Amino acid sequence: MKYFPIEAEPIQSFQSKDELNISVLPPLSLYIHYPWCLKKCPYCDFNSHAIKSTDNYEEKIYLESLILDLQQQLPLIWGRTINTIFIGGGTPNLISAQGMHYLLNKLRALLPLQPDAEITMEANPGAVSEENFQAYYDAGINRVSIGIQSLNNHHLQALGRIHDKNEALHTLDIVQTIFNNVNADLMYGLPQQTVEEAQYDIAKIIQSGVPHISAYQLTIEPNTWFYHHPPRIPSEENLTDIEETIHNILKEHGYNRYEISAFAQEKHQCQHNLNYWYFGDYLGIGAGAHGKLTFHNKIIRTQHKKNPKDYIDSIQKKDFMSKFQINIPKEDLTAEFMINALRLINGFDINLYEQRTGLKLTSIQQSLLLAQSKNLLIIKENKIKPTPLGINFLNNLIELFL
Repeated sequence: MKYFPIEAEPIQSFQSKDELNISVLPPLSLYIHYPWCLKKCPYCDFNSHAIKSTDNYEEKIYLESLILDLQQQLPLIWGRTINTIFIGGGTPNLISAQGMHYLLNKLRALLPLQPDAEITMEANPGAVSEENFQAYYDAGINRVSIGIQSLNNHHLQALGRIHDKNEALHTLDIVQTIFNNVNADLMYGLPQQTVEEAQYDIAKIIQSGVPHISAYQLTIEPNTWFYHHPPRIPSEENLTDIEETIHNILKEHGYNRYEISAFAQEKHQCQHNLNYWYFGDYLGIGAGAHGKLTFHNKIIRTQHKKNPKDYIDSIQKKDFMSKFQINIPKEDLTAEFMINALRLINGFDINLYEQRTGLKLTSIQQSLLLAQSKNLLIIKENKIKPTPLGINFLNNLIELFL
C-alpha cells in the first residue's frame, strides 16, 4: 500500500494558550435560528419549542432581538463578506411575510452580502401558505429546504409530524413553482419500515423534481421522547438494505452524493453546508445558535442561550460579547476539522487543513498513516479522501483523529 510521503517529524504538542498563525480567513456564512414549531417531534433534539401563540408581538420582539444580536457581533467580522445565509429551526415558515421582509432588509443594511449569496429557509409541510412563500421569495429567499421525512402516513404519525403524504407532495409542488433551488429531507430507518416503503418514498420525491435530497437515517438522540420511549426500528441488516436501495435509486436518477447524507443534481449542492464541511466560518444569531469565527491568531466558538426568553433577555442586556465566546484550544482543532471535512465524499485538498486550522500537516501524520493502513482513507493527487469503507465507518475514521 502506498502512503503519502510526509517527512518524519515529531508531532507537536500544543497548549491552548498558544496563538495560531492563519494567513487567510475562510469564507463566512450567517446562521439564523428560529426556535418555534407548531409541535415538538419525538425524535427532534434541535433547539425547538412548541409555539404558544401566533401573535405577531412575540415575533416582533424576537426578530428585533436577532438584529440587536447581529449588531453586537458585527465587530467580530468587520470587513468580511457574507457568502451564504441559512434560516433554520424550528419552523421558520411560521415567520410572517412582513417579518421576513423586515429581517432580510435589516440584514442587507448591516452586512455586505455576495450578490449571488445563497439564502436558504427551512420549511415544514402543515404550515404552508403559497402567498407567504411568494413573499419569502420577494424578500430575498432563494433556496428552500422542506422537511418531508416520509410519504407514508403511518410513519409520519409515528414521527409526530403534523402533515400527511398529500400535504407533503402539495408543498413540494407549491415551492417549486416559486423557487428553482429546493431540498427535500427524507428520513429512513423508521419504526418497522420496510425496504419497499423506503423505495416508494425516495421514488416519489425524485418524481417531484427537487434537485437536492437529504437522505439520512433516524437516530435516537438523548433528551428526546424517543430516547425514553424507544420505537422498534429495523434491524441492522434491514437498515443496510434500505440505505443501499435509497442510494442506488438516487445514483440512477443523477443525484450525486457529495456529503454523507446529501445528494444533488448538477450545480445544486448546498453552499451553506459545504462551508461547514470545509471548516469555514459562520456567525450564529438566535436562541441556541452556535458560531465559529477565525482570526489570524485564534479561532473562537460562540453559543447563545437556548431558551428563547433567556436569549432575548441576554441580548437586551448586551452581555453576549463578554459571556458567550470561547477560544478553541489548539489540541481540539484537528478533531473539529476532521469531524466536518471527512463527511465529504470527494475529500478535501491537503493544504486546506493547514489553511483552516493554522496547524502543520505533520501534526496528523500518525493518524493519516494509521487511517490509510486500515483502508479508511486515501491520499492521492494532493487530496485526502475517505474510502467507501471509511464513509461506512465514519465514526471509526474520525476517532483516529480525536
